[in-house]
Amino acid sequence: MSDREHDPRTSELLAAALRAHPGDAIRLGALIEPLHERAFGFLLLILALPNFVPVPIGIGGPMGVLVALAGLQMLLGLDRPWLPRRIADYTLRRSIAERVVRAGQPLLRRLERLCRPRLEALTRRPASLFSGLLLVLVGILLALPIPFTNWPIGALLLLYGVTLLERDGVLLLVAWGLSLATIGTFASASGAILTLLRRLF
Repeated sequence: MSDREHDPRTSELLAAALRAHPGDAIRLGALIEPLHERAFGFLLLILALPNFVPVPIGIGGPMGVLVALAGLQMLLGLDRPWLPRRIADYTLRRSIAERVVRAGQPLLRRLERLCRPRLEALTRRPASLFSGLLLVLVGILLALPIPFTNWPIGALLLLYGVTLLERDGVLLLVAWGLSLATIGTFASASGAILTLLRRLF
């Protein structure tokens, strides 16, 4: 039995992170720093959750950039994410953070029931380099102004976050497959849209 089975579950980590910052504002860097090697999964989880609540138009751009940045750092072999100071010092209002967490809890609970430590080597280097490459591409897709991408990409990022936190290599393989399918689908759709626009104009 892996000692990872005794780690806090993902939902427990989220609840603990909120409890650890009782003020009205929560600093993003303060949520990430204590998690060490689990921080990439937690960061992806945080970036996934806003896709399930109404957010201002255009938020996908900066969120996608952050996803791509996290993927690039995994691709470079970093042990934990590095955030630019401006982003690390970004503060979330507690009310918004709690609303976002509540919105993602139903899907998160379902994923937790499926997850357990399996094929853990796939969640670490060198296999994690492939996760990083796919996340760079997924982040670019999220940043592009392509309609209807937020929810499916948000679900995909939630899957990445939970599988990395729970060290579930089996479900990570599923995330890889869904990433390739998503990248292919939206790339084809973008090409079809460009072709249609050329014909019209």
